[in-house]
Amino acid sequence: MEFISTRGGERVTGAQAIVNGMAVDGGLYVPAVFPRISAEELSAMLGMDYAERAALVLGKYLDEYDPAGLLSALRSAYANFEGDDPAPLVRMDNGMYVLELFHGPTCAFKDMALTVLPYLLREGCRLLGIDKEVLVLTATSGDTGKAALEGFAGKDGVKVMVFYPEEGVSGMQKLQMCTQDGDNVNVVAVRGNFDDCQAGVKKIFRKHRAEIGQEVLLTSANSINFGRLAPQIAYYFSAYCDLVTSSQIGMGDKVDFCVPTGNFGNILAGYYAMRMGLPVGKLLCASNRNCVLSDLWKTGTYDTKRPFWRTMSPSMDILVSSNFERLIFELSNRDGALTSERMRSLAQTGRYSLGAEELNEFRDLFYADFANEDDTVECIYDFFEEYGYPMDTHTGVAMCVANRYKKKLDDDPMSEKHPLVVLSTASPYKFPQDVLYALTGNDVKDSFKGVKRIHLLTAMKVPEAIKSVRYKPIRFKTTVSSDKMLAEVLKFIG
Repeated sequence: MEFISTRGGERVTGAQAIVNGMAVDGGLYVPAVFPRISAEELSAMLGMDYAERAALVLGKYLDEYDPAGLLSALRSAYANFEGDDPAPLVRMDNGMYVLELFHGPTCAFKDMALTVLPYLLREGCRLLGIDKEVLVLTATSGDTGKAALEGFAGKDGVKVMVFYPEEGVSGMQKLQMCTQDGDNVNVVAVRGNFDDCQAGVKKIFRKHRAEIGQEVLLTSANSINFGRLAPQIAYYFSAYCDLVTSSQIGMGDKVDFCVPTGNFGNILAGYYAMRMGLPVGKLLCASNRNCVLSDLWKTGTYDTKRPFWRTMSPSMDILVSSNFERLIFELSNRDGALTSERMRSLAQTGRYSLGAEELNEFRDLFYADFANEDDTVECIYDFFEEYGYPMDTHTGVAMCVANRYKKKLDDDPMSEKHPLVVLSTASPYKFPQDVLYALTGNDVKDSFKGVKRIHLLTAMKVPEAIKSVRYKPIRFKTTVSSDKMLAEVLKFIG
């Protein structure tokens, strides 16, 4: 399997795409062709466990990786998750389901990929004959950072460095990152928002890769790296198989998925699953108050010239959704020059527009809406009152959008209705103060008081990853402006 850049020209292997992280021309790697999961393979997946399903999906893209080694790595990664199933599907009622993706070591969906990425990166280096030390450079809106740190901490031959927005993550997310163990890790706060962190990391890749590359091999753990994106495709297939094996649907029936969306990687994985042959009806893109994607769906213009809001769903506080570049590449019939021009326009003017045919195709594949803060609080409260099921703030955004979409279909007798799966991307305990407020109307300043009160109210088990961070010393306290990020990287690699 070969990969190409969204901006044209470059063609590499899967191992090269993962090791490079980002194309030399600033684009993102995408498969040269989409592999297919046949009807026979999908039927065979019904009898597989999660690791086997994931190995089948990843093997379609990474055909130079040894299948037995890939399966072994996936089994090892998911053995660190709580429970027997890394991605359990919970049935609610009236055709709605919740896909829980927060049972990994850091209690967020990023674990589904970042527990596997160290193997993909090490094996990629072996396949390419690379023996340099690797620097994994990552911008985070909260969850990717901790998952990357946890995945790479203590690994030989690799260092990992995370930049996060100083005021743009929850207190628990910040604690998880800044108390991380390991001599090969570093965490730096940036004055600004996630877009500033992400732009800074991309600039380092684009303008300083050669300079840094004299010392180490530079790659990324963000979803700009295809190795981060690919493992996420698997849980769409697994959720579908679980619906079939539990007799909720018949093989071949379509299913809708609603995804809380910031950087567009999670929902893009659903689109890739669709392109591989999974019977998907609609992909619901759920945004918070930073609703650049839902506005694009309505108007056809991607416009970042707007206020940036800090919300109770901070992992979605993003205006420049990097992975959307991969989608517009597909919507434009893989026109690398046009994609490059749009990304240049976005950088220079803060906006670009889709053509009429592209917008129609986007609307055919996706539905997009947003939930503001009051909507999210009300949804979390109402859902707990009805089902006794607590959810985090990002899942609350998605559930609100899912409920609206479902009502819209119910009000239209001519609409085509499918089972609807809402992706739950984080444990409620990662955002305890906001979740407690949504459930009770009470504010607490201390995250762990929030954890205790949520537990007393819901009886939901507190993950060990949350318990253990309470008494760990804070190791990382550095804060810099975005123009000093390169200097921190150079200092870290010595």
